[in-house]
Amino acid sequence: MRLYSYDKCGTCREAIRFLRGRGVAFELIDITKTPPTKQILKAAMKSVGMKKLFNTSGGAYRELKIKDKLKTMTASQAVDLLAGNGRLIKRPLAVDKNKITVGFNLEAYKNVW
Repeated sequence: MRLYSYDKCGTCREAIRFLRGRGVAFELIDITKTPPTKQILKAAMKSVGMKKLFNTSGGAYRELKIKDKLKTMTASQAVDLLAGNGRLIKRPLAVDKNKITVGFNLEAYKNVW
């Protein structure tokens, strides 16, 4: 499993503690240096929708005024934007074969991982 996260993110640290506590093996990837591929982002978007894939509480989201742009943005444009700037992606993003979770929700993690 690959876990795209950011070391300064408290939610990411919670997900890491949970996964380690369950003995789940994972590769930790810094989402800000190596964002997920467009293919992964498209799959995640199908799972949670376009808006929920964005880190709406992040500085980059506010600086780029993504909230206003989402109204007219296509899915393809969103994927391009997210693939180019990992700080815009809601984290952590956990990927394993056909399973993807966006963000950390304890109940969802218990069911998936």
